[in-house]
Amino acid sequence: MSIILDAGAFVALERGDRAMWRRLKAALLAGSPPVTHGGVTAQVWRGGTGHQTRLARALKAVETVPLDEELGRRAGVLLARSGLSDAIDAALAAMAAHGDRIITSDPLDLAALVAVSNRRVDVVPVP
Repeated sequence: MSIILDAGAFVALERGDRAMWRRLKAALLAGSPPVTHGGVTAQVWRGGTGHQTRLARALKAVETVPLDEELGRRAGVLLARSGLSDAIDAALAAMAAHGDRIITSDPLDLAALVAVSNRRVDVVPVP
């Protein structure tokens, strides 16, 4: 089981949300670092000067996979099936396997994308 983080999860980490930091620490202690993709990093990273110290620390602890052609195609299929248009969210849903959890600030759209993926994935709202 993997934990997949969207931009909202990183925003929570950046603002020091204790519940989100506990989640990150628990995943790391379990030997299963959370996962995201490079598109999510682009949504939250603004150069790291000063105020993004927490975010930089969180990103170092997370496995970031490339948003490459293969993941992009899988995401595109989910967008076609769902009628939605957010490719970054769709790529998160496309990354998820049975039993994974996506922690998100956009639970409605992620749930719709997961539903058309035909996988059992928990969509967890950011605390």
